Amino acid sequence: MSKPDYQATNLPLWDFLTILASEGVDFLLSGEEDKVTLSSFDYEKTTICLFFSANWCRPCQSFTPKLVQLYNMLRTMGKELEIVFISLDHDEDGFNAHFETMPWLTVPFDVNLHKKLRERFHVVRIPFLVPLNLDGQSVEEDLIGLIEDFGEDAFPFTKKRREELKAIDDSKRQGGKINQLLARPGRDYVVASDGGKVLVSKLIGKTVGLYFGAHWCPPCRAFTAQLVEAYNQLLSSRGDCFEVVLVSSDRDQKEFDVNISGMPWLALPFEDRTRQDLCRIFNIKAIPALVLIGPDGKPISTNGKNIITLYGAKAFPFTQSSIEEIEESLRKEGDSLPTQIQDIKHQHVLKLDMAKSYVCNYCERQGKFWAFSCDACDYDLHPTCVEEAS
Repeated sequence: MSKPDYQATNLPLWDFLTILASEGVDFLLSGEEDKVTLSSFDYEKTTICLFFSANWCRPCQSFTPKLVQLYNMLRTMGKELEIVFISLDHDEDGFNAHFETMPWLTVPFDVNLHKKLRERFHVVRIPFLVPLNLDGQSVEEDLIGLIEDFGEDAFPFTKKRREELKAIDDSKRQGGKINQLLARPGRDYVVASDGGKVLVSKLIGKTVGLYFGAHWCPPCRAFTAQLVEAYNQLLSSRGDCFEVVLVSSDRDQKEFDVNISGMPWLALPFEDRTRQDLCRIFNIKAIPALVLIGPDGKPISTNGKNIITLYGAKAFPFTQSSIEEIEESLRKEGDSLPTQIQDIKHQHVLKLDMAKSYVCNYCERQGKFWAFSCDACDYDLHPTCVEEAS
């Protein structure tokens, strides 16, 4: 079979081969230091990617193990993929130290050659991964981000593939099927704090809160206490109509185990990639976060944290209409209260104020919403604790 006319199609592969030829290089090196001739590749079937990286680069050190895992998995699946390492190390020792962690091929260490390749492929930061496509498809520009978001599903790394994956995410987010969000092939359950397994199908028809949090995060621990209170109140007043599933950002299994041990609800298994998928699907950029899913499987709100913090269990079922009802009720309650009072227990005038959360200085119980507060000192009084001076 005759070789394709790369020059006629003006593709990056032609440029890559031309630059190598200009430096007299007609082979690549494997980890065993064997020479692999460029003519041995089936360029029509194999997706070839150039990986620009360096041993001194911390982001490279972090990303390379992920790429190794992806490479090995795709090769095991029978995908025609080859990666070629282009070193931006300052010397051959750095090159050797970095390349020994890689299972793929490399261009021989040559500073001038690497400079030409870096300039041709417009490498302004590393790590940088670029596919050398032959079929005319446009390649995804942010290939590192695509792989970090989707893992092996990102293959073959084209813009078309990203669009397909985004469409799948949109379908999961809006599709109304909780099992599509929480289950995956080979796992149809979530886990409880005692290690038990609960089928995802048991959550169908319930309002579900996807709780994005971690034990190492102090704001998460504070919000967990609020969520536990609301969860237990709903459990006692409404039964099991509401369930929470932890989507952990803990750093390891041990930390995850400590985190879930203090929670009365369920969790995705720590080792499951679905945790990362849900963060991407719901665009979670900070924790804690709570995404509320309705009984129909469709999102109610991605701002569940604010809803729970403000209104607690009173906000159930967390719909816009239920929030509006609470706010109207609070407005009426506020209208019925005086704007200021002189309480016999405090020397200053107390003014009506709206507070997310406070502790009443008289009964020492937690309060929310309306309070009578002192502008002169840190004093709050629950409306039911008022004893006005005659």
